[in-house]
Amino acid sequence: MEAEIWGRRIRAFRKLKGYTQEGFAKAIGISVSILGEIERGNRLPSAAVIRDAADALNISAEELAPPKNKRKEDK
Repeated sequence: MEAEIWGRRIRAFRKLKGYTQEGFAKAIGISVSILGEIERGNRLPSAAVIRDAADALNISAEELAPPKNKRKEDK
């Protein structure tokens, strides 16, 4: 489930900034197929991919990260 949330957020920010999958994958140094797996939620992005994606999108990694789930914090 965490991979799905990361994937949706990365896809949303990528589209918001006007990147195609191909252009964004090239900008962050990964293949289009890996980016597709991440965006579909089939693969959790590595810390390096998260950092590079945030840099390419001109946002912080914290902005790109899924919001904290309050129920998890309460446990």
